Amino acid sequence: MSFSTCDLCDANEEKLAQGSVQAIPPVFRSFGKAANFSGPARTLKVFEDNALVRSTLEMPGENHVLVVDGGGSVRSALVGGNLGALAEKNGWAGVIVYGAVRDTLELETCNVGIFALATIPRRSGRKGEGTLDHPVTVSGVIVHPGDWIYADLDGVLVSREKLD
Repeated sequence: MSFSTCDLCDANEEKLAQGSVQAIPPVFRSFGKAANFSGPARTLKVFEDNALVRSTLEMPGENHVLVVDGGGSVRSALVGGNLGALAEKNGWAGVIVYGAVRDTLELETCNVGIFALATIPRRSGRKGEGTLDHPVTVSGVIVHPGDWIYADLDGVLVSREKLD
């Protein structure tokens, strides 16, 4: 599906006013090769620990977008080159990290959307702590599992339903 988040906002002004479509504040940078991606959300809440990110990306993505609430921490990376390649291999449309990533040159070669707050070379812990498929909050916007995510270089939209 080809789309522009700007056009989606223009076509869905009433849903934006009602709150069933929300724009995440402009905090993300694009790191993956696909700068335009969409799909239903899978959600993950972790903090400076990417073991659950890895195990989730090892599953078939089925063109979903993994939304990772990393608490906004930029002290360690939750996604790097290996996980970007894993996301691409397993059919994920994209990964949005409310936190940091690393291996940016490797991420640029992955044909998957990867948005994050920042980069840092330090890897995260690997205890396996976190929750999968529960509502998460990303920069003040609540994302539920199954919400539709639309992301491009102009921003990220969250919708309770698929938009035309």
